[in-house]
Amino acid sequence: MAIAARALTIFSLIVTLVAIGATDASASHSWGNYHWARTANPFTLELGSNTTGDWVGHLNTTATNWSKSNVLDSVKSAGRSGGNCRPTSGRVEVCNKTYGNNGWLGLAQIWVSGGHIVQGVAKMNDTYFNTSKYNNPNEKQHVMCQEVGHTLGLGHTSEDGSSQNTCMDYFSNTGANATSTQSTEPNQHDYDQLALIYGHLDSTTTLKSTTAAIARGGPTGADGDGTPVDASRARGSWYVENLGGGRYLITHIRWID
Repeated sequence: MAIAARALTIFSLIVTLVAIGATDASASHSWGNYHWARTANPFTLELGSNTTGDWVGHLNTTATNWSKSNVLDSVKSAGRSGGNCRPTSGRVEVCNKTYGNNGWLGLAQIWVSGGHIVQGVAKMNDTYFNTSKYNNPNEKQHVMCQEVGHTLGLGHTSEDGSSQNTCMDYFSNTGANATSTQSTEPNQHDYDQLALIYGHLDSTTTLKSTTAAIARGGPTGADGDGTPVDASRARGSWYVENLGGGRYLITHIRWID
């Protein structure tokens, strides 16, 4: 009964959050219309690099590709959180680490207040990327690009394994597709989606905030890998935790094949 009640609560929160700030301009893979508050376009979003090895280059490429959007520039800067990827107010921390055999390849989290993103993290799980199946540059680039894309306010374009030739799909650059560069970068539809999400300006900004970071929350946000309680592929790819006071911790998961 407790699990069923929790599932119902999470579903209700998702329905409520999707409605926050919704407009007639909603496009097909926005993530609940969550967005960074800003007073002008294009805006600059810092991506804190807590990355090692070849992930550094994948983050460089990701920052360059998302900056092709007309509404934002993503800029890599020094990381502030280490491998556990503690959030920093006003920006996104990007990390790689052996987070364990928890079923996810990549994970993105955003903290939302009043419908606005105030901080975010993007994590790559080296527990799987260190295996022969996933340890190739195309799969790494795909997942890195996707997790950062979530922190911009984008959802998955599909989860059936097909390629829409965007990093926001669930195509897998593994096995026979290991040498394929399909789905390793954003496409025009992603840029069009961002233009819709950021089509209006705000009276304030949540970028480069000097305020304290929102607490990580309860079980979902505990130190460690940050995997939501009872997370599983069968229950979907994103989860909501109510932090109180109109604030939410929202997690998007890229499951392994």
